[in-house]
Amino acid sequence: MTTVSKEAAGPAPAGPGTGSGPFLSVRDLHVRFSTEDGTVRAVDGLSFTLERGRTLGIVGESGSGKSVTNLAVLGLHDPRTTTITGEILLDGRELTGAPERTLEKLRGNKMAMIFQDPLTALSPYYTIGRQIAEPYRKHTGASKREARERAVEMLEKVGIPRPRLRADDYPHQFSGGMRQRAMIAMALVCDPDLLIADEPTTALDVTVQAQILDLLGELQQEFGSAIILITHDLGVVANTADDILVMYAGRAVERGPVREVLGAPRHPYTWGLLRSMPSLRSDPDAALHPIPGTPPSLLAPPSGCPFHPRCAFPPEVPGGPERCARERPELPEGRGAACHLTAERKRELWAAGGRPPGRGDGRGAWETPRTSGTGSGTLGVPRPGRGESDR
Repeated sequence: MTTVSKEAAGPAPAGPGTGSGPFLSVRDLHVRFSTEDGTVRAVDGLSFTLERGRTLGIVGESGSGKSVTNLAVLGLHDPRTTTITGEILLDGRELTGAPERTLEKLRGNKMAMIFQDPLTALSPYYTIGRQIAEPYRKHTGASKREARERAVEMLEKVGIPRPRLRADDYPHQFSGGMRQRAMIAMALVCDPDLLIADEPTTALDVTVQAQILDLLGELQQEFGSAIILITHDLGVVANTADDILVMYAGRAVERGPVREVLGAPRHPYTWGLLRSMPSLRSDPDAALHPIPGTPPSLLAPPSGCPFHPRCAFPPEVPGGPERCARERPELPEGRGAACHLTAERKRELWAAGGRPPGRGDGRGAWETPRTSGTGSGTLGVPRPGRGESDR
């Protein structure tokens, strides 16, 4: 049975819709899974906030806790094997420990999710129109006719041609990009205040990816939703998000406005992510530099800084590698990074290409992210029609 606690979170607001504080507030969130091999600490003390109308990009390698965090927000974890502690507030309403009946009323209505693979998320037995109409009927009490018209309207909004005819098609009759558009229509059919997009463009080609990301931006302007974008692609976040949260081993290691974090990152893990990505601005003959090693087992995470076994910079830290292995750095409020390096040393190392002294400047592998007003995307990811003036 799910164990829920708010010991470390402090008192919650009295009720929903108070209008004070951020729209979504996650504080000291811990998510643990019971397995035959032991307890997996999937999320370990995560905190962040999100305002209405803004997009938060959550990035990190597979297993960093991105999807686990957002499934906790939606209340979708298996209650038989999951322990959740901390505080999750949606517009002042406490979600941690909320009854399932309450969460069911919120899911698909006030908060919704676009899943990574629409082919598995959509039922093959029902038409696209019926699957979009169902949550609308459930949450609004609309008639079948009204829900059908709403489904057609949403298909038109997301750019499906001949929406009235295509509403009667089944998922296998849609292309990959069209299925993803249908998933977006289903997620937005009830005008949710919070939209979580879990790797929404992973299986799509680059052209369709850009179209889907632009569509999300346009619909956000129309509906005013807060969006959490989960991805491993910094280029997607650079062109889509307002703020960024970098996760590693279940913890946030860096956060801040996206242009500040990608323009002047402060954590060695963020440096490593950037250096492992190709860029249209970099030397085409230059080698990429993957982060050495593998993420730690969350059954037995390392003491101290979780990144220190893979980090090349402990000798640069005041107190040396012993401090990194012993003392866990905390992530400060606002713009910051959970790292023991001094602020001055971080700036020096970033200026040197994010490499330890004596290993070259690293500039051939990647460039400082920028967005061109001509439509050329940050890190070489195209985003038509979104220039510097849009942010």
